[in-house]
Amino acid sequence: MHILVTGGAGFIGSHLVDALLEAGHDVTVFDNLSTGCRDQVPEQARFVQGDIRDEAALKALFGEGHFDVVFHEAAQTQVSYSLAHPREDAELNVLGLINVLEQCRRQGVQKFIYSSSAAVYGDNPKVPLDESEPLAPASFYGLTKVTAEKYIQLYGDLFGLPYAILRYANVYGERQGNGGEGGVVGLFARALARGEDLTIFGDGEQSRDFVYVKDVARANVAAIDGEVPSGIYNISTQIETTINALKEILLYFSHAGVAVSYGEARKGDIFRSSLANGKAREHLRWRPKMKLMPGLMATYQYFIEKEEQA
Repeated sequence: MHILVTGGAGFIGSHLVDALLEAGHDVTVFDNLSTGCRDQVPEQARFVQGDIRDEAALKALFGEGHFDVVFHEAAQTQVSYSLAHPREDAELNVLGLINVLEQCRRQGVQKFIYSSSAAVYGDNPKVPLDESEPLAPASFYGLTKVTAEKYIQLYGDLFGLPYAILRYANVYGERQGNGGEGGVVGLFARALARGEDLTIFGDGEQSRDFVYVKDVARANVAAIDGEVPSGIYNISTQIETTINALKEILLYFSHAGVAVSYGEARKGDIFRSSLANGKAREHLRWRPKMKLMPGLMATYQYFIEKEEQA
């Protein structure tokens, strides 16, 4: 298949590109490199630099060749940034999305696969949450994800565009940047690799559902299957891990004698987070393979190697 990955030079997107190439697909990456890195795009993939807010650039991209499947990973993913810059957050996550959907509709794309987030659920203590839970985002980032999901569902209903909406839990792994929903793993691992002190916002007892990035990439590839019905699927481990526990694991790996301080909890951050993944297991025939300890070790080792190369 000829596949487009928006945001394919980013953390999750680049791992998805690797998985698609390994599966034998022809892959094009469209990325503005605002947070992604050009060197994370394999040579076997075609790379086009551009912004999803640029309608003309997208029209030219889609006009150059037919895409069978479009994965939409390009997004603004930081809760704190969305609170400080709500307009830009909406421009990227909603208006940019609409630009891509319009090209998919006009060009007859066979399937649209979207990266959503646990942030759509807000601070719901009934964990693990399944896809039927009410949506109550606690940040503008979460609100844009809810809005995007509704647009995708309507494009499916009105124009017959098949879709899969994948609600990621807290994704972590190699190539992770400073932000995003799983960003605390990257922040801590990078700091420990540099011998820097750690800061935890809140009391550290807030929990997250950490899912390894290569498992997330596999879920996306599984969603291509034409037998997978249009719908919403949680991509998660269904396991809660507190930030304090995460800190202890990474400190154990690093043996770093760093200080750990606690700051005020940040606005928009949810306290408990874990997603039920039964629907993905049934329809995508997917389940997470990587356990947390080896996944964190692989991530920490990645940042150690990055520091050695610097």
